[in-house]
Amino acid sequence: MKVSGFTFIRNAVKFDYPVVEAILSILPVCDEVVVAVGKSDDGTRDLITAIDPLKIKIIDTIWDDSLRDGGRVLAAETDKAFDAVSPDSDWAFYVQGDEVVHERYLPAISETMKKWKDDPSVEGILLGCLNFYGSYDYIGDSRKWRRHEIRIVRKDSSIRSYGDAHSFRKKGQLLRVKPADAVVYHYGWVKPPVIQQQKQQNFHKLWHDDNWMKKNIPEVDEFDYSLIDSLALFKGSHPQVMQERVRKQNWKFSFDPLKKNFSVKVRVLQFIEKYTGWRIGEYKNYHLI
Repeated sequence: MKVSGFTFIRNAVKFDYPVVEAILSILPVCDEVVVAVGKSDDGTRDLITAIDPLKIKIIDTIWDDSLRDGGRVLAAETDKAFDAVSPDSDWAFYVQGDEVVHERYLPAISETMKKWKDDPSVEGILLGCLNFYGSYDYIGDSRKWRRHEIRIVRKDSSIRSYGDAHSFRKKGQLLRVKPADAVVYHYGWVKPPVIQQQKQQNFHKLWHDDNWMKKNIPEVDEFDYSLIDSLALFKGSHPQVMQERVRKQNWKFSFDPLKKNFSVKVRVLQFIEKYTGWRIGEYKNYHLI
């Protein structure tokens, strides 16, 4: 079985992306990792080059910043990396620049890929998502966070990145997927408040025009993490590759997990989910088979 990883990145140093950790976390189960490195204002390319010259395959790209509609440029960059994956790969393992896979899940992921390798009806593999927020101590536990994402797909040219690169589709149709007993850790909302605010000001330009930016993104120096509806304490361990980042956290954030800023409607929906496991109206960009 041949597995290729793939991802994209730009300005990883400037916006404090844990992309090195992201790549290192999937490297043990990959024969290669293709990285589409966008033209950056910092040392991003050197950062990626230094990871593993034997396994890392860099393609240099230029982002089309005119695609300010729903984050389409992110899907375009994802497709560039995916298209550069070796054609003889059985699976392509996607990881975003702020996602890390805990080493405890690699055996289960490998077993799932092996199990369905020769079954063409399985077009992708679904992983769970754990979304950290504010610091490494809290995770989002409300309906706003996606619980699952497709992160492994067939090497098939008809499969394309979808939306703002959060998932994939084949000829416009939902992928047929099997789940792996594994979770990807998303750290996109864990950065120093100053850098998080800079990221918001830069990143939302990929979705919205200047008028929307002026109305919705405050011109402040630091991001206010307290404006969140609900969080839970994280009681597990972080991946080994993230331990240094966790140790070096240089800002403080605390949140009362008992505090729930929900509307009446959301409170009812959260109650139903808590006691039944059923998330009414959940967005699922996949077909579980």
